[in-house]
Amino acid sequence: MHVTVLGASGRAGSEITRELASRGHTVTAIARKPEAIPAADGVTPVQGDASDPTALAALIEGSDAVISALHHDIRAATILEALKTAGVPRLLVTGGASSLEVAPGVKLIDTPEFPEEWKVFARNGIVFLDDLRGEADIDWTFFSPAAVIEETPRLGTFRTGTDQLIVDDKGESRIGFSDYAIAMVDELENPQHSRARFTAAY
Repeated sequence: MHVTVLGASGRAGSEITRELASRGHTVTAIARKPEAIPAADGVTPVQGDASDPTALAALIEGSDAVISALHHDIRAATILEALKTAGVPRLLVTGGASSLEVAPGVKLIDTPEFPEEWKVFARNGIVFLDDLRGEADIDWTFFSPAAVIEETPRLGTFRTGTDQLIVDDKGESRIGFSDYAIAMVDELENPQHSRARFTAAY
């Protein structure tokens, strides 16, 4: 496939770009600082700013799918407008864990343990997901990671779910960036969560 990655120089975006390239996909890797994008066969680094939907549409035209690894200060409507203008049918989004349920009707963000200083960023992700849920034309997927996503060795094994936080036998919810990338590209190649959210953790 020809896949465009937005935010390709960040931690998640870099790992997703590497994973796509390792599987033989053609990647247009967009970032404000393209020199920070990982070099690999099939990867074309491009400087771009996703906040301008018209400019973004020109950059993603011809893609089979767009994977957004951007922070959620850029609204879903902006990215969706660009995809529609460019005629790109599919969007996969790196999301956050804050809206995952830890108990029926209780989101992670509403628990006492959730850091107050993270809430403003987390709420942006929740709004982004809510906006996607109203989208009928673009085939979207929102991928919430575990509560903790970290730099750890690639394992290649993890569990997946939908709207509930996945925890291990110690009550911890964790995944590494490289395994997160595997789960994202698996979903790209073998869609299981069309117009839905999913999660992954060890």
